[in-house]
Amino acid sequence: MLEPSTKTRPISVEQRPPFEQIALLLQGGGALGSYQAGAYEALTEANLHPDWVAGISIGAVNAALIAGNVPEKRVEKLREFWEAVSTSPLGVPYLMSIEITNELTRRLVNQSRSLGTLLYGAPNFFTPRTFPPWMWRAESAGSVSYYDVAPLKNTLERLVDFDCINSNRMRFSVGAVNVGTGNFIYFDSTTHHITPAHIMASGALPPGFPPIEIEGDYYWDGGLVSNTPLQWVLDSRPRKDTLAFQVDLWSADGDLPLNLQEAEVRQKEILYSSRTRAATNQFKKGQTLRRAFREVLEHLPDNLQTMPQVELLARESDENVYNIVHLIYHAKSYEGASKDYEFSRRTMEEHWQAGYDDVVRNLQHPEVLQRPNNPEGVQTFDFCKKRLD
Repeated sequence: MLEPSTKTRPISVEQRPPFEQIALLLQGGGALGSYQAGAYEALTEANLHPDWVAGISIGAVNAALIAGNVPEKRVEKLREFWEAVSTSPLGVPYLMSIEITNELTRRLVNQSRSLGTLLYGAPNFFTPRTFPPWMWRAESAGSVSYYDVAPLKNTLERLVDFDCINSNRMRFSVGAVNVGTGNFIYFDSTTHHITPAHIMASGALPPGFPPIEIEGDYYWDGGLVSNTPLQWVLDSRPRKDTLAFQVDLWSADGDLPLNLQEAEVRQKEILYSSRTRAATNQFKKGQTLRRAFREVLEHLPDNLQTMPQVELLARESDENVYNIVHLIYHAKSYEGASKDYEFSRRTMEEHWQAGYDDVVRNLQHPEVLQRPNNPEGVQTFDFCKKRLD
């Protein structure tokens, strides 16, 4: 079991923060996803339990492990999953007790483990097909991929109680893209009966993974359109005062690349960071307008309040407040472009610890849990912008 090395544990919250709901939003990012597991462990220790968990890709898997288990088992099931997929497919031990301080050595170790994932897959997650798909005529849409994800289905069925998800004790949402129409869709426990296929569809990133069939339609990874469920949660009706923990695995901030490898890394970060900050700023602007009209509405004479246009605006206006806490993984310089498929145990533990530590760091700022009092009714926080290697 992971023993957090941070000097301080998260501050335990004695009373629930003054919000109607706590939302946990989990971005996609493959092997980086254990950062989210560490973040959830720290939130649990702080007595901050989400009412709604939403995810994309690996975030959908973590979301299912959380929503699909009773509270006292969630961290245990997350740990079981991440230990299972970070086991060497060749049975090679990782020798965690040996500390690697040389950056070049660590880079080579990571790259060799990434190569192992490409060649042999990740245990309990995906395995390479016997023959590459370009060597034969595909018999079905499900065979058009380099890897078979049947192991993931077995793992989900073993670790996730889908009756628990569908009971709606915790709202659950995962995003995917309809291959035929290109439309983005959320499978939500309030409108769908969730099965392993919905989680697998959210993480079916081509050409590595095959599209997943659900009721006659095929779906790919939701990250092709949006790699974060932020907008889905913020735009849901009826609106509620919300404390949202947005756990991103790709940082939009970065340095100018100086070589081809750095350029590949930066390209991935920009592609998958999904403009989280832009979406947040757009929501702030919209909420400012909604709250402003709510105040104007109180001063309108009765004859104007019955106008169809005013009634339309009244339905859109509200006084809700939102705190959005950004928890963003900032990769070490040695991780490289293969960091999202580098499934070694050593790296998994590092990501887990980073997520745990970032929650601890954020909860040291009491304003994170306090209702905003600014005109727009929205506060955003990011206290983890820089991390020393």
